[in-house]
Amino acid sequence: MYIILTMLFLGILLGFVGAGGAGFVIALLTLIFDVPIHTALGTSLAAMAFTTLSGAYSHYREGNIQLKSGLIVGALACIASFAGAKVAPFIPEESLHYLTAGMLFLSAVFMMIKLFVLNEEAEQQPLSSRQLLTRGIILGLVSGMLSGMFGIGSAPFIQVGLLILMKLSIRQAVGTTMLVIIPISIGGGIGYISEGYVDFILLIQILIGTVLGAFIGAKFTRLAPKLLLKSAVLLTPIIAGLLLLF
Repeated sequence: MYIILTMLFLGILLGFVGAGGAGFVIALLTLIFDVPIHTALGTSLAAMAFTTLSGAYSHYREGNIQLKSGLIVGALACIASFAGAKVAPFIPEESLHYLTAGMLFLSAVFMMIKLFVLNEEAEQQPLSSRQLLTRGIILGLVSGMLSGMFGIGSAPFIQVGLLILMKLSIRQAVGTTMLVIIPISIGGGIGYISEGYVDFILLIQILIGTVLGAFIGAKFTRLAPKLLLKSAVLLTPIIAGLLLLF
């Protein structure tokens, strides 16, 4: 029950800032509830397969998803995420805490680039089929491997990659990222399940809390000033990373 309530409050925060929050889930599970880091990584990543479905569907209906780019990146990311999940058990538990925290700090840097540096009004620029395939493969392999190894969705990496490499607009980058995270979490989740690092009871508790909380939190997003939202989005992975260092 305590886990559900904690995930509920976390879901409200994540719904408010529009972040996936896998890093925060991992940090709280390990710090407060003493869940082993490998189990926290696997269960959190598996949970994302469910929590991003509704968001991806909503973005698809709004026309915010570039399907071709999303499918190329997602297909490769799924395979790479599975491979990353197979590598993770070989990383010592203590080292994994620091590596995941480092990934979250790096994630904040990429998020800062996206929020404060890149032009939000940039328009989509078409790529040749060869460029689309080559860049999609690179982005998919890198983001998928990172997600599988460290149990996070790598949303900032994917978004910035879609903006810079795939030449999508900011609106399409956000929507397409939601699509890409689904196969990432499925591939990584299957990898962690096969290694015995997904706790299904814990998975259900996470989903109950975060899905309900995210629904509530999203209601407050439009009421917040833009600067507050940007700051909250940036601080979320930083705080999660700091928690993992304790």
